[in-house]
Amino acid sequence: MLVILAAGSLFFPGLFLLSKNCLKRLPAPQWDESDAVFISARLVSCIQAILASTAGYIIATSCQDIIEDQHWLTSSYILFAVPYFVYDIYAMFLCYWYKYRVKGHGAGSESLGAALFSYLRKEFLMVLHHVVMVTVCFPISVFWRQGKGDFFQGCMFLAELSTPSVCLGKVLIQYKKQHTLLHKVNGALMLMTFFVCRILLFPYMYWVYGRYVGLPMYRVPLAIPAHFNLGAALLMAPQVYWFFLICRGAFRLFKRSFRQRGTKCEEDVRNGHASEEGYPLEQGLDN
Repeated sequence: MLVILAAGSLFFPGLFLLSKNCLKRLPAPQWDESDAVFISARLVSCIQAILASTAGYIIATSCQDIIEDQHWLTSSYILFAVPYFVYDIYAMFLCYWYKYRVKGHGAGSESLGAALFSYLRKEFLMVLHHVVMVTVCFPISVFWRQGKGDFFQGCMFLAELSTPSVCLGKVLIQYKKQHTLLHKVNGALMLMTFFVCRILLFPYMYWVYGRYVGLPMYRVPLAIPAHFNLGAALLMAPQVYWFFLICRGAFRLFKRSFRQRGTKCEEDVRNGHASEEGYPLEQGLDN
């Protein structure tokens, strides 16, 4: 157990430092410290998501009995991934700290304290999510389950399938690429994967358990202990909130694009009318 925890504690921060140093040494583009930190943090998150999703797929497809079947990868990956959530709190603050300094704040101890307070206030839900993953979900998943329900743990790992598109979206926004085709395609992919892997995942698990015990899905919440329903609700609540934020951002982008397209059409119409009423610019130059 300690060996796997130590491996995760070295792997994720080490990958971050390696990525940051490599990016800063690239001849082109010239990444500064803040850019290298931002990109490296997203890269590590993507790699963790790929590892978790792969582990989740292997576990979920290997468990024929969704309650009794066990897979060695379940507890092993939980132990390996727990240090990631601790590291990610620091990595997110580091990204925020560089943005905070760009806005004109100093680099002294008072400024650092103000940045930390501002970071915790702005990213409170995400930090709380990470803390709960380490202090609550980790001991429940490793010790309290007593080896049962590996299938459902694998399903929870599959929630990370949406993370790469979320990270790519943040990178594109950071570098003012909101109006590119890549951002729009990635946005559609992010909406789909987030909804399927983080929202529909919960009713799907209720449905699978209902099939296992021979109950319709709507009766499952009444047939299982109340604390299971409470845990599912607490895990699902922030996902619903984040999905709402994603939908709101997508709507604003669509609305802005539609408005800009309408403005361009109006300008084209005006230019067309001007050409009909007088000499077009090209004809004036030719004469």
